[in-house]
Amino acid sequence: MSADGTALGDALRHHGDAEVRGAGSGLTDLAVNVRTGTPPAWLRERLAASLTTLAAYPDSTPARSAVAERHGLPEDQVLLTAGAAEAFVLLARALSARRPVVVHPQFTEPEAALRDAGHRVERVLLRPRNGFRLETDSVPPEADLVVVGNPTNPTSVLHPAAALAGLARAGRTLVVDEAFVDAVPDERESLVPLLGQLPGRTVVLRSLTKTWGLAGLRVGYVLSDPETVRALAHQQPLWPVSAPALVAAQACSRPEALAEAQQAARQFAADRGYLRDRLAPLRAAGLREATPTPEGPFLLVEHPHAATLRERLRELGFAVRRGDTFPGLGQKWLRMAVRDRATTDRFMEALHKALETLDVTGEN
Repeated sequence: MSADGTALGDALRHHGDAEVRGAGSGLTDLAVNVRTGTPPAWLRERLAASLTTLAAYPDSTPARSAVAERHGLPEDQVLLTAGAAEAFVLLARALSARRPVVVHPQFTEPEAALRDAGHRVERVLLRPRNGFRLETDSVPPEADLVVVGNPTNPTSVLHPAAALAGLARAGRTLVVDEAFVDAVPDERESLVPLLGQLPGRTVVLRSLTKTWGLAGLRVGYVLSDPETVRALAHQQPLWPVSAPALVAAQACSRPEALAEAQQAARQFAADRGYLRDRLAPLRAAGLREATPTPEGPFLLVEHPHAATLRERLRELGFAVRRGDTFPGLGQKWLRMAVRDRATTDRFMEALHKALETLDVTGEN
């Protein structure tokens, strides 16, 4: 592979966890968008109990049934995966596409998976001038595979379901990554209620990683039509999802778990509002939000010297996510996870100090 190709691949494979590995392991983590204090005790207990079943091969039937019931869908429209990331690989391998398009900035694994499978990927770049809102007419009509996130990582934009539905058409596969939609109260703008009603093929991806703190367990699922589910399943190895992960999928689909997720989503919204209020006075220091209406459990912000600011924050004990590895962004962008108010207060103290340092050195 060429040097340029290697550099592109490295950027697409960079994720927030890199900020808190190695020397960054002791930093307060605002780089990874996993809810703190998770998994909850009741889920840890169920996972621990599942260890007594490890001698048996995993049976996905109960978990698949639970996920289907949770969404009001038949079981043949559900495919359990080893995280949403595996689903991107399955889609890239199983579906033929003459002109695949990825709407950026967004999670980079879909493009990486498509490129690894030999596809030539076209990018549609949303623009900061309109808050990274989706402009459906910017997607080429000839695109037969379109991938978009909702709410979008890293911009925190929640696109209207009607706008996403406008991308669906005969002969096209529309893939919507809803890994963060359970962090939105009432899962507003989810495309799941429209499955089966739109032209072409619609695929919705979900993850249990963020709300339930299961990044290390690897569990997610695909919702689509039965034919697509079968095609994706054909690309999986035998027993692709572990027994503990299946227990988690079943447990997190129960009504009481959904009620807890709803409460967590409301708390995210409140804590995000608090963080935004604390950030607002810093506009005079060159800090501005990417969108006026963020809906994800994270914020994307711009600063002229964001790369230096990120390093200063690390020196002060905080890790935030660099933005320049997301297509369509650059070194002026940072992403920060929404945390509780006490953590936000400590972070704001560090942010003020970091910005003052930039002023002193003449970098701001």
